[in-house]
Amino acid sequence: MEPPFLLFLLALLSTALADEGAYIGVNVGVALSDMPSPTQVAALLKSQHIDHVRLYDADPAMLVALANTGISVTISVPNEQILAVGQSNATAANWVARNVVAHVPAVNITAIAVGSEVLTALPNAAPLLVPALRYIHSALVAANLDGAIKVSTPHSSSVILDSFPPSQAFFNRTLEPVIVPLLKFLQSTDSYLMLNVYPYYDYLQSNGIIPLDYALFRPLPPNKEAVDANTLLHYTNVFDAVVDAAYFAMAYLNVTNVPVVVMESGWPHKGDPTTEPDATTDNANTYNSNLIRHVLNSTGTPKHPGVTVPTYIYELYDEDLRPGVTSEKFWGLFDANGVPAYSLHLTGSGMLLANDTSNQTFCVAREGADAKMLQAGLDWACGPGKVNCSALLQGQICYDPDSVEAHASYAFNEYYHGTGMAAGACYFSGVAAITTTDPSHDSCLFAGSGGRNSSAILNGTPLAPSSNSTAAAASSDPHSFYHATGIHQIVTVLALGLVFL
Repeated sequence: MEPPFLLFLLALLSTALADEGAYIGVNVGVALSDMPSPTQVAALLKSQHIDHVRLYDADPAMLVALANTGISVTISVPNEQILAVGQSNATAANWVARNVVAHVPAVNITAIAVGSEVLTALPNAAPLLVPALRYIHSALVAANLDGAIKVSTPHSSSVILDSFPPSQAFFNRTLEPVIVPLLKFLQSTDSYLMLNVYPYYDYLQSNGIIPLDYALFRPLPPNKEAVDANTLLHYTNVFDAVVDAAYFAMAYLNVTNVPVVVMESGWPHKGDPTTEPDATTDNANTYNSNLIRHVLNSTGTPKHPGVTVPTYIYELYDEDLRPGVTSEKFWGLFDANGVPAYSLHLTGSGMLLANDTSNQTFCVAREGADAKMLQAGLDWACGPGKVNCSALLQGQICYDPDSVEAHASYAFNEYYHGTGMAAGACYFSGVAAITTTDPSHDSCLFAGSGGRNSSAILNGTPLAPSSNSTAAAASSDPHSFYHATGIHQIVTVLALGLVFL
């Protein structure tokens, strides 16, 4: 496993682009055998500067933990509650009173997801889906919260048929009695279409037609790009093609002003090597890194260039209790202890979300970190962590600047390099982060700078404190597979005009 990197750059980029509507969120699931407490979940989110989360329910303890954090929260009406909410305005009003009104404004609830893939996962509830949305929205209106909180429902992309090429996409016509009034509701309430987009499954089900590089956002030469023969738009990745398929499908129903927000997307980092050979750390790293960059750069899609597509990564944690194939358990960015599952390849100046595969990386105190937490990390590194901190003594080469941030950075980096940049070695309860900027100054050379090695001998030393102080999770609805209903959409790529030249 590669050295872990914190989600600091993600926060910086997301915050910087927030006014433009570009942001990355994270889904929070709870199918873990060692489930961290809501307080630990909130601590991890804050330490990683994750500013947008989606919960699969409205767990009151989780909402209390998220109070006054400023994190934008999407809560959910679980599928098992759709029938009750969709049949009774009073039940919907009680739901909003209990799960929304009781927590705002302390909790920054920005959206309510009514169900999860109801049309494909719970078709018997489909007739009550739009009434449920309307009742929830009416309750928000009564509470004067409709301007701040959007109401929508996430869909599997399999509700879109003939999605390749995108220009020929249309919603499953058997679902139009629900889709049409749903889109009208989204229009009238200035809300958005929630869509789950999983290029991993599209790639698997294409039987080799879709190249792996196309699914992973890897750069393609022009002659390898996918071209929609009807529009001549060039597609360099599956993600954009699926999002545009949704836009074309809505346009087919004369709806052109409802934006798309992707509520789930990601790639598993582990699977059965025999049956799931592409569920690897490298592929998960590549997909999520490229996805984050693509979204935060406000690239848009070929049909709507420059129009942002806010996206939530599936998911925050590996969930070992999930049923199904091996890969179902390994979609997380973190394990249950809050240790990053792999590095995300986002390079740039300053703090990093990930390793750029070079060894020129350093572990330093995270900007704005709590001074007491930094001091605790410094004390641990120079004590139980077995780091040689003699260079930090008064009169020694790394004493100046005499600040806890500067001294912690030196000690953290010594520990990080002393462990060979091992997984979990640059965490320190969330107050450490990776940078490619060499923090050396004057005659104080940091380990990793100009070939200087750490003086620490750390064989057998436990990892720096991380898991017990900042770990965790929140609430989850089952993550559904792309079933056989969507396979024919993929294998008709060539026949319908989306061609790889």
